[in-house]
Amino acid sequence: MIHRLKKVQQVLVLVLFLNLLVAFAKIIYGTLSGALSMTADGYHSLFDGVSNIVGLVGSFIAARPPDKEHPYGHQKYETLASIFIALLLIYVGVEIFRNSLDRFLIRSVPEVTAVSFLVILGTMCINYLVTRYEHGKGVALRSQVLIADSLHTKSDIYVSLSVIASLVAIKLGFPLLDPVIALLISFLIFRAGFRIMKESSKVLLDMSRFEEEDICNLVLGVEGVMGCHKIRTRGGMGGVWIDMHILVRSDMSLEEAHIISHRVSKMLKAEYRDVTDVVVHLEPASPQESNSKKTS
Repeated sequence: MIHRLKKVQQVLVLVLFLNLLVAFAKIIYGTLSGALSMTADGYHSLFDGVSNIVGLVGSFIAARPPDKEHPYGHQKYETLASIFIALLLIYVGVEIFRNSLDRFLIRSVPEVTAVSFLVILGTMCINYLVTRYEHGKGVALRSQVLIADSLHTKSDIYVSLSVIASLVAIKLGFPLLDPVIALLISFLIFRAGFRIMKESSKVLLDMSRFEEEDICNLVLGVEGVMGCHKIRTRGGMGGVWIDMHILVRSDMSLEEAHIISHRVSKMLKAEYRDVTDVVVHLEPASPQESNSKKTS
């Protein structure tokens, strides 16, 4: 777990540098040219950098080993960091929405040149590479923060496409489309924020992660298991816990029953890559259940 989180931190540091580079390029040029949609996109990218910092803090805390007050570890701090990233996104969306409404009241025509298109296309290419890299690492390292942050960065690509449309509209003599597209950008940001919150809430609320029937079918394939019930799963990427009850022969020795429970745990961890702990409660099967298992 600690090794995994250190890898996550290395990815976040690299992505932070690239996001800040993209953000300042957009903000500086957008401010100088007066293109509201580009400036809005720049602040969106700047908050990508802020979210990277939040992710770094969350991963540092999550890397702490279990202790007396936190026997299950500190991994949910990574989930809390993901939710904070979502809240930052929503805040940025509100600010862009407000600035867009102001532009309708105070009319101005931004300056659009070939440099404008070069800046937005260049930064969009960087965002695309960052998204692919961060999402790939998030899946490989089973990191909620990296995947949440990659969704944030992915929204930048769609936002940048909207900015290009805005610059074209201004060049063609329709400057009013600039704040309209900025409004669209704000809604895209809202959508990305709520998607992250929805996924992270599943972990914090201990929602079931796997289908009970699927787990039971797998466990029944282990020799010596007569039945299973009371299956509970919780957790998130990189850390899912399973609690379950299995039935074994009533005349089975404690040592044999322990070996079966170990096989069940090993099998589930091999089948589901996110499972880190399986607690198996052993129960004696009734004669009817034992006979039913033998017959089948």
